[in-house]
Amino acid sequence: MNLLDDIHEKVILVGCQLPHVSDERFEYSMEELSSLTKTAQGEVVSIFTQKRHSPDSSTFIGKGKLEELAAFTKESGVDLVIFNDELSPSQLRVLASTIEAKVIDRTQLILDIFAGRARTREGKLQIELAQLKYMLPRLVGQGMNLSRLGGGIGTRGPGETKLETDRRYIRSRIHEIESQLQTVVRHRSRYRDRRKKNGVLQAALVGYTNAGKSTWFNKLTSSESFEEDLLFATLDPMTRRMELENGYTLLLSDTVGFIQDLPTTLIAAFRSTLEEVREADVILHVVDSSNEDNIGHQATVKNLLTELEADKIPRLTVYNKRDKKTEEFIPSHEENYVLVSVKDENDGTRLKKQMESFMKEELFVPYSVRIPADHGKLIAEMKSSTMIEGTTFIEEPEVYHISGFAHPNHRIYGELKKFE
Repeated sequence: MNLLDDIHEKVILVGCQLPHVSDERFEYSMEELSSLTKTAQGEVVSIFTQKRHSPDSSTFIGKGKLEELAAFTKESGVDLVIFNDELSPSQLRVLASTIEAKVIDRTQLILDIFAGRARTREGKLQIELAQLKYMLPRLVGQGMNLSRLGGGIGTRGPGETKLETDRRYIRSRIHEIESQLQTVVRHRSRYRDRRKKNGVLQAALVGYTNAGKSTWFNKLTSSESFEEDLLFATLDPMTRRMELENGYTLLLSDTVGFIQDLPTTLIAAFRSTLEEVREADVILHVVDSSNEDNIGHQATVKNLLTELEADKIPRLTVYNKRDKKTEEFIPSHEENYVLVSVKDENDGTRLKKQMESFMKEELFVPYSVRIPADHGKLIAEMKSSTMIEGTTFIEEPEVYHISGFAHPNHRIYGELKKFE
């Protein structure tokens, strides 16, 4: 079943606000759950919320609230109830036996969206692995809930099969997928080693989901990746060559959007994909300046970068959608940043120039050399592999005086040292 099928299930959202969560943070969280539901082609008809000191160990929400929810579900004939937290296997069983509709949690919803978005073989394998690991501890005693699964949200990928009837098969399939993904990891590692040997630098676009990464990826690389005003519009990573204003070329990777409380099964399953971030030479952190919770989004991304051990990589913050930014928006002055809008034709150039300045400061070292005029091949390579600042031709003794910036680990830097 494809994510883009016209399903439009009627959905009830359920959230439980705990003491450590502010009203504002809780409201953003529920709005995000609503956006996730829209992405999965669901139609939110009602929202149930409750404040509690801690979730109920068996029913998550209080028994009185559960009775109210069950009655409303029966009367309204909704198809699906989505909880805004990850439910334990026992909570899921109790809720499924009480509510006359499919019951899933936020994690299962995100996994479902990812299953509909995956296009490459690797992406599909990673999603299936995450779904199987999520499903395995939740098989026992689901009974009524499994009989209600049918089609629709929460059933894409392995959920559509009868895998729940054979736990041994699931364990075997998990082992098989992990072996296949190890092969992918080794392939990526060889590719990265070859890239580093050739001295090609790589930048990675990261950011909260729907911040505008794919739009900027397309603009900066003149390519076409899927972009839409939906969460997780991009799933499978793409890498393309891009050229800065001064002629320097590097590789740019688009990555899956981050999200708060990203399911641990997804972080584990996508670790090989997110290696592109870990191995990048520079990170472009795209932030939606029009989102009221942009500060929270930035914190989420930074925390995940730390978890990926990518927090030490030089990072340029790209505040996107400056034409729509909120009145309260204030850039973080602790970091290098640039304010841009994809709607402004000049902002692509501005961003590239900011990247040049940032890379000169963080990654490159200056050089000043005299290259004989008959070294045309070296001069041509310098134009794409270094950042040339100035070129002067000296007639006697027919040499080019060239100054600029180069990466100290690039092979060409060793060549240039001969002509200083």
